[in-house]
Amino acid sequence: MRAEVLAIGTELLLGQIVDTNSSWIGEQLAVNGMDCFYQAKVGDNLNRIVEAVNEALTRCDVLICSGGLGPTQDDLTRNALAAVAGVELVRDDDMADRIMEMFMGRGRSMPQNNLRQAERPEGARFLETQPGTAPGLVMELDNGKQIYALPGVPWEMQQMMTNDVLPALRERAGVSSVIVSRTLRTWGMSESALAEALDERMTELDQIGNPTIAFLASGVEGIKVRLTASGPDREEVDQLLDSEEELVRQALGDVVFGVDDETMESSVLAELSRLGMTIGVAESLTGGLVGARICDVPGASAQFRGSIVSYASDVKFDLLGVPRGPVISEEAAVAMADGARRVIGSDVGIAATGVAGPNSAEGHRPGTVCIAVVIGDPDRDGIVESAMIRLPGMRQQVRELSVISLLSLLRSQLLKVQPGQITTAAGHDLD
Repeated sequence: MRAEVLAIGTELLLGQIVDTNSSWIGEQLAVNGMDCFYQAKVGDNLNRIVEAVNEALTRCDVLICSGGLGPTQDDLTRNALAAVAGVELVRDDDMADRIMEMFMGRGRSMPQNNLRQAERPEGARFLETQPGTAPGLVMELDNGKQIYALPGVPWEMQQMMTNDVLPALRERAGVSSVIVSRTLRTWGMSESALAEALDERMTELDQIGNPTIAFLASGVEGIKVRLTASGPDREEVDQLLDSEEELVRQALGDVVFGVDDETMESSVLAELSRLGMTIGVAESLTGGLVGARICDVPGASAQFRGSIVSYASDVKFDLLGVPRGPVISEEAAVAMADGARRVIGSDVGIAATGVAGPNSAEGHRPGTVCIAVVIGDPDRDGIVESAMIRLPGMRQQVRELSVISLLSLLRSQLLKVQPGQITTAAGHDLD
């Protein structure tokens, strides 16, 4: 089955909103065994939407549109689909009542404009899943081709795709096998280095055909290695993926820090939990980003004690005990990390200081960052590790790369520690 994706909205063309919907839909189509050779964007103009839909239908069996299902005058997807099918829009009273009940359930009165969302092209039907006021649509044309219209709000679209669209497409395409992807998240190796490390295995898989390995560069989140397998049932597919994941981990080692939605910070917190340790953070150029990412992990409070944003030099000197002098050095980063450990009362202290840009500082160019990790008391049995790194990009990218680089350094050190090896902040050995 050939599918295409059409994203609708002038804001997409102007760059005001990044079109993540098309990439997500394309990924879901691929892992469900369907071809998607074209994706397009079109603005909120009736004639151009109709033209884009008709052009797509010359190539595909199924067209999935996202956006343009809101209640305002520039939400034209319903009108365009009616024009393509040569039918009128009809008001669906049951849907009108449903939308009204949604507003009443929130204690709000419904603007009359929202009744536009209860309209559908004659012969089309609404999808069952409806997380918001914008219902999704499916319309079958006389030539057997189908058009799905989904909201532009990502979480609403994703629920409809998962619950309604993909199962229907799989049934229509006769896809009876189970297709599952598992994503291994890596940090510390380039895409070419990963490909080189897995070259022999990928050559073998090219002959076997199942499972498959693909790479996805994800910026400050590292590089993802996606494993995809198919089989008659979920149990057999999971066994294939388990075996393949083990082989990939053997080839790549500790650069694999998570699976699917696991993040570097969730991996770090898991290691701290294993050791029964707590963590404190001292941040300069990152300005609170490290602490914010750690706090994004549910249950972080069990290990995370707090963060000190020591942006000004005198805060580093007076609060953290950093020796007066240059603050962009490994020595200063170590002193910041140890200061955070002492002031916050944690077992582990980590720190980042440097130059985010756009100007140089202390003779260092933008992108120069010093990171440090202190595990336990350095005067007893503690571990101290630091590095000066040079990161690419503009100010925000340097700050974000600093966060994951620091967390990665911490993770690498925690992996070496065994329970009982280091005295905790409370003065007792871990057992």
